[in-house]
Amino acid sequence: MNDKPNVIVIVTDDQGLGDVGCNNPLLRTPQLDLLRNESIRLQDFHTEPMCAPTRACLLTGMYSMKAGVWSTLNGRYMLNEDAKTMPEYFHGAGYRTGIFGKWHMGESYPYRPQDRGFDRSVTFGGGVIGETPDYWNNNYFDDVYLRDGQPVRYKGYCTDVWFREALSFISDCRDEPFFCYLPTNAPHDPYHIGKSYYQPYLELGLPERLARFYGMIANIDENIGRLRRHLIRRSILDKTILVFLGDNGSSGVQTNER
Repeated sequence: MNDKPNVIVIVTDDQGLGDVGCNNPLLRTPQLDLLRNESIRLQDFHTEPMCAPTRACLLTGMYSMKAGVWSTLNGRYMLNEDAKTMPEYFHGAGYRTGIFGKWHMGESYPYRPQDRGFDRSVTFGGGVIGETPDYWNNNYFDDVYLRDGQPVRYKGYCTDVWFREALSFISDCRDEPFFCYLPTNAPHDPYHIGKSYYQPYLELGLPERLARFYGMIANIDENIGRLRRHLIRRSILDKTILVFLGDNGSSGVQTNER
């Protein structure tokens, strides 16, 4: 019988304090609002100003520069080989470990997620889908991602894929404790999202850029609802610690664009 708590860490990309419904009357995020209302909230919380450095801090417990990560480009995001990671600690404690989404700590051995403690990984190259290290012609929909280092084409929108693969991983763990790292690339630009998600915000009169940004968050919120229901169905909601954070503040600054 497993008596260890499961752990899920969700890190969204470029989502700030004002980018949830409970802090923004324009946004509709019922699942995030529910999570906020039943959770312990950190009132004095700090991150690095860029994606990869924040992730290095989170995964190692070190200052980012000590971990070898001080930027997002030109190889400056490759985590030091000797930096022990959170999944390695969990793995040593008998946990199964998985990452689904944005890694941004290196694409070649020994920097890949499968080299750094993850039993299962579904990720993409670089920091944004469509960047040079990523698979050619990826555009957030029906893309090719790396599953344990091998290219596999997935159907659907990127955030939906990350959560779908995470739910499959959770199901496969059965009676084993798991550490599930879910770092979405949304709502980082480019703001690619199905129109049904951003149309309601266009109808509020918001600029299309901001409407798309909010639409990406609405999709994240929907997937968090799917995750919650999955944990309830498996009777492990009360045995699971869920941590939610953004990596470095908001990119969804409202403009006069129409």
